[in-house]
Amino acid sequence: MSTKLKLYLGRKVIESLHKTTKLSPIELQPLIQIGNTVENDKIELNLPMNVLESQLGVTNVTEILKIEPDDIIKNIQLVRDRANRKIAFEIDKVIFMKDVMENCAQADLNFKPKNVVVEYSSPNIAKPFHYGHLRSTIIGNFIGNLNKFLKNQVTKLNYIGNWGTQYGFIKVGVNELNYSIEDIEKNPLKLLYQCYVHANSLAEKDPQILNKAKDIFSNLESGSEDELNYWRNFMNFSKNELIDTYKRLGIEFDEYHYESDYSSKDIKDVVELLRTKNIIHKDKEGKEAAQIGDRQVTVLKSDGSSLYLTRDIAAALDRYKRYNFDRMYYVVDNSQSDHFYALKNILYKMDLPWANRIVHVKFGRVKGMSSRKGSAIFLKDILDECKDIMAKKQIESPTTKTSINDDETSDILGISCVIINDLKRRRQKDYDFDWNKILQVQGDTGVKLQYAHCRLYNLEKNAGIMAANKCQPLLLFEPEAVNLMKEMAKFHDVLYTANEQLEAFVLVKYLFDLCNHINKAFKTLQVKGMPDDVAAQRLLLFNTARQVLKNGMTILGLQPLTKM
Repeated sequence: MSTKLKLYLGRKVIESLHKTTKLSPIELQPLIQIGNTVENDKIELNLPMNVLESQLGVTNVTEILKIEPDDIIKNIQLVRDRANRKIAFEIDKVIFMKDVMENCAQADLNFKPKNVVVEYSSPNIAKPFHYGHLRSTIIGNFIGNLNKFLKNQVTKLNYIGNWGTQYGFIKVGVNELNYSIEDIEKNPLKLLYQCYVHANSLAEKDPQILNKAKDIFSNLESGSEDELNYWRNFMNFSKNELIDTYKRLGIEFDEYHYESDYSSKDIKDVVELLRTKNIIHKDKEGKEAAQIGDRQVTVLKSDGSSLYLTRDIAAALDRYKRYNFDRMYYVVDNSQSDHFYALKNILYKMDLPWANRIVHVKFGRVKGMSSRKGSAIFLKDILDECKDIMAKKQIESPTTKTSINDDETSDILGISCVIINDLKRRRQKDYDFDWNKILQVQGDTGVKLQYAHCRLYNLEKNAGIMAANKCQPLLLFEPEAVNLMKEMAKFHDVLYTANEQLEAFVLVKYLFDLCNHINKAFKTLQVKGMPDDVAAQRLLLFNTARQVLKNGMTILGLQPLTKM
């Protein structure tokens, strides 16, 4: 459903209130949503009373109910039910159907685009790219894609953890295991992680290992050319492998930033500002800390080296200068709540007017994540297993249209299952990693969405007729056609809700409902063998449904297939 139709209703509402409100139609537009009516022939748009009263200060709806019916508005009534109170506008069915077919799949108008920065994925070179990173990557990619579709100015940012004592541990491990630069280059992420784990295990028995790691990082932060050369090689090798993983997932970032961009020598001005404003104070051990509630939170170590929090403060200041953001989202799991509370608190203490624009998008943990052979593993291994299992299921399926050697399709199907399995639940909930649930073909899974898209694509390919250019509602009178259009009309409302809540499951549920309506329409709205005018209209309906489905899938981060 288009913005134009909602703005028309919004304008009528405001005109009816005369000069008693400072509201604009643009403010009302996202509040007006398609209603669920029992009667097939009745189209209803609703404006909730509780929002009008509590948020917009409209207490008297008598004047709104006096709006005269016209070519678009057939009737207006105040509805009181158990769930809510609302003003229901009955809309002309023909005008509604034309509007839906012309506008529902397109991006809506955005009169006030925002600058949005989304920091997500942000793996650490010392640790494997595991399922926790994948959750951040999937959720952050969804938020970025959604805001782009809503025509906001979006910067998708990957902030790589490549600084700190962890580098010291890696270097100790490399030395102890006697790996050469050439060895690291061949398999960087696994070998660097192996070195990190090995050094940490040594540190448990020998306290001097920790001191060695600290000294190595201190040398790096002080500008040692030898350490910088080693560090640069490790970073370049890791980044290349990460980019390959993101490419496989169909994910691209607008920018890569690094913790190392905010080393101690780079952020001296920020630290000095914290001291000048009396936000940090030196304790008896020489550390400099800020008072956050009843906690003392360290910002600088006693040797003057920076911490993750220090670098996040500097990064936030730098990003506001670069992007002048209206919102900056940090997509990081629930365990980091204290860190982001401290970050926001310090930014407030610095008297920064934009401190309230940063948002920690929390998500739950995945428990029991492992390969079928056992221990926790790298994302690449998880995706490889998904691909192999999906290839086996395709071979066993009698409806498979692709070659049994089509690795790319199997890979996309496997990744679709992983993404939808994650996004179909509320993001803050923990859940158990279950191979059988992730890769099931039946039910509400990534396979269901891909199958529906392929089926719609092949319908057009094999229809033997061109779809109509314009909608003729009188040829689409069947209940299944009208109900499918009503469902398609909800697309923009769903996107607004998903963006307001930062919840992908809202869109996932909608797409599954849309698929159900598409399947019902398939059973009754035959295209082949029908009169040309009827067939062309039905094909237009199915093509529009496919575009809505495709846009929704793409926002979620899926790569829609045309055959499987």
